[in-house]
Amino acid sequence: MTDKKPKAEEQELSAASATMEIGVTEEKGAIDGASAEAFIAEKHIGERIKRLRLKRSMGLVELGRQTGLSASFLSQLETGRVVPTLRNLARVSIVFGKDLAYFFEPEPQPMFRIHRKKERTRMPQSGVDDPTYYFESLGYMVPDRQLDPYIAEFLPLRKGSDVKAHVHPGSEFLYVLSGELEIRHADKVHVLEAGDGVYFDANTPHAYRCNGETPAQVIIVTMHQQQAQTTTNTLRPLNVARQGSAREAGTTAAGKNGVAAGAGVQAPRPNGSSASL
Repeated sequence: MTDKKPKAEEQELSAASATMEIGVTEEKGAIDGASAEAFIAEKHIGERIKRLRLKRSMGLVELGRQTGLSASFLSQLETGRVVPTLRNLARVSIVFGKDLAYFFEPEPQPMFRIHRKKERTRMPQSGVDDPTYYFESLGYMVPDRQLDPYIAEFLPLRKGSDVKAHVHPGSEFLYVLSGELEIRHADKVHVLEAGDGVYFDANTPHAYRCNGETPAQVIIVTMHQQQAQTTTNTLRPLNVARQGSAREAGTTAAGKNGVAAGAGVQAPRPNGSSASL
């Protein structure tokens, strides 16, 4: 899509803006130009265009080549010095595969959730009559979270008691705040003291227990396993495409098995069971 007269588009913009401003002020009770400009400024259209461009690592010249608009005009557009016509905005939206409504919808707010100590719930180890630890979720208010943080208190074990190893998809991180914690990963046993941290593969059988006469306070973060899926529009030779399809089919089957294996894991507690907080 090209435009042989980008300057004409800029002149059209200026003329349209001037006409709008004059027209609205002639009618009693109509919205004035300043209010309209303020409304447009609140949408941060220029900033949204710039974010889309930088996300694709695209320069102003390249965006201008694809939209038919001059780089200087696009620069003014991104900095808010000019207001785009719907025609120009449509050109930009087509390049980035966005609907026009994208530039006028409320911007999503960045995730920020505070979990106050007084609002948290202390939960015991599930599935046992005599729990060996208690924990509190530090992320229960975050929807669709990619990790689950907890603060846990491991109690000294009574004589004759033991802990069972468990597994769950993803990775896990522990940081000992106080006391001593014994962690068993596969067939190896390690002792962590206050200030020690460990990051490990949670798909390997692991277990932990208090290793002293006083409780161990621990921060635990379980990170969910991600399965990235990418799509490419690059054309390939027919024989290469067929080989790629076969490999992708095998990968898809393996991915489905992986999902099935971890389908029941939601917000795992320190012992790997599901937590419904």
